[in-house]
Amino acid sequence: MMQKKWDIAPQAPASWLDGCRDLHPVLAQILFNRGFKDVEEARRFLYEKDLTEDPYDMKDMAKAVERISRAIAAHEPIVVYGDFDADGVTAATLMMQVLTALGGQADVYFPDREKDGYGLHTSKLEHLAKQGAKVVITVDCGIRSVDEVDAARQGGIDMIITDHHSVGAEIPPALAVINPKQEGCQGNEDLAGVGVAFMLATALLLHRWRTDRASYPEGLRQSDLLDLVAIGTVADVMALNVSLNRRLVWHGLNTINEMRRPGIKALAAVAGLKPGQIKTSDIGFRLGPRINAAGRLGDARIAYNLLAAASIDEAMAYAQKLDDAQKLHRINRERQELTRQAEIAIREQIEDAENLSLIFEGDEDFHPGIVGLVAGQLVEEYYRPAVVFQRGDEQSRASCRSIPEFHITHALDQCADLLVRHGGHAMAAGFTVDNRNLDALREKLQQMAAEAFDGQNLRPTLHLDMELELDDLSADLTAVLDALEPTGHQHPPAAFLTRGLKALDCRTVGKDGKHLKLKFGRHGQAPIDAIGFRMGDWAAQMPSSIDVAYHLEINEWNGHRRLQMRLLDIRPAGAFQLDRHQQDAYIVQAAENRGKPWNQNQNEPRAN
Repeated sequence: MMQKKWDIAPQAPASWLDGCRDLHPVLAQILFNRGFKDVEEARRFLYEKDLTEDPYDMKDMAKAVERISRAIAAHEPIVVYGDFDADGVTAATLMMQVLTALGGQADVYFPDREKDGYGLHTSKLEHLAKQGAKVVITVDCGIRSVDEVDAARQGGIDMIITDHHSVGAEIPPALAVINPKQEGCQGNEDLAGVGVAFMLATALLLHRWRTDRASYPEGLRQSDLLDLVAIGTVADVMALNVSLNRRLVWHGLNTINEMRRPGIKALAAVAGLKPGQIKTSDIGFRLGPRINAAGRLGDARIAYNLLAAASIDEAMAYAQKLDDAQKLHRINRERQELTRQAEIAIREQIEDAENLSLIFEGDEDFHPGIVGLVAGQLVEEYYRPAVVFQRGDEQSRASCRSIPEFHITHALDQCADLLVRHGGHAMAAGFTVDNRNLDALREKLQQMAAEAFDGQNLRPTLHLDMELELDDLSADLTAVLDALEPTGHQHPPAAFLTRGLKALDCRTVGKDGKHLKLKFGRHGQAPIDAIGFRMGDWAAQMPSSIDVAYHLEINEWNGHRRLQMRLLDIRPAGAFQLDRHQQDAYIVQAAENRGKPWNQNQNEPRAN
């Protein structure tokens, strides 16, 4: 992996610290690092939980609610057209749950990743029209499907687009387009696809409550839907420094941990997760990937059936299909092997990655379900935008992953004349291209990247919140840091630096010794463990003294809870230079607090 730049945040000014006297000093520093300049705004970010947003702030919401409500009343067939990833599957499940509860005659459709690819397809919409569909509601797709929507409209389908991807030059001619990124929309443009679907669902429920309260679905609460919103939001890597996403995920985690939904209860069970202990990281690394696996190499409807299951017995059957030897384990082994083979093939073609502006590679043997995974691995390894495609007979389908310095979807917009279709976000996108345009597309994207990176030393940056001494680390500090949850994209867990550590124990763990396990001694306290995933190579070359960057966490294993450092990077002691006086105030404060029990209520807002 390319060596990271370490960037430690400057000490917060005295005026900020004085205004945060009711907060733990480490928490106050982290909030300053996150860009807050107003203390009250920072407190609201930490502690505000209410969902007060008006779904009708979304452009075209009233049109969509009126048409869907009319279709429900007239028993017209409605189809929810979803994407095959975790965001699309959770959005489709949520929409189907609400439509069914309101009495709608609804069904769900997912395109096949390998046969159909992403987005709307005219042939599929024509087929739905022949089957009698009168209204099609897209979730997490459709915003760039201008021709497809026009064909469906001419075929007698009223199209309602709900999406969150970047808007193209032309808005599809749908009856209603609900996308917060379109011009004139007052909704939050950082929502996931499932977040946009949630806003439509909320508006439909509000409309029923206001117009026919007697038929409002008994027992359906807004919070019953938020488990799905949390999973889709985290799995699609939406920004959690956005207050609305943070609140949606916070409520969703509460619902997940209550295990209200049989499908999530079953999925958590096979993933080895315990009720009451599930965090955003568990969604990102254990729940989300299992849902995604169905669409990547199998059938997204399996994941949908799991999440829509009415009983734990029914749900467990689908969870096993996703997780046992018959399904997910086999899929994972197959996917890992396909991914490994593709990565090897691409590395053999890359001669000098540091002089590359953008990686653009593909092959007819690459499986379309793994090209995004391969692109992500290449970005992590080389810190360059990566485009990986599966070459077909006449067209190729690609997935793109990028870095903060290069907005990949904006770049594709400038290549639209070479593409059949495309769409995505700043850091991830996909496209279909005629093979005759592949070379021209490669040349244009690499030239654009070279111009964007001109004069830059491209290396990933590790942002560190502050420096701490080893003796300052405690379970009480992790309890203080819990106020930052939920953490995730754009709002990561706190990252710390500790210098001059000597390992009491150093060994590799895990399959093939890929991971690093360390133990550090502390004055008058129990030793502290450290785990470095994919850092096993350090064991053979461990310096006598090291500086470490890490997250602080509680590791729960076999009923035992232990303080643990989750390593982010390692350097020989002294390799990273820092003006130590920047952190002296915090080291002194930590020394004063050392050994004193921390009042966990102290990090709550003061009552007026």
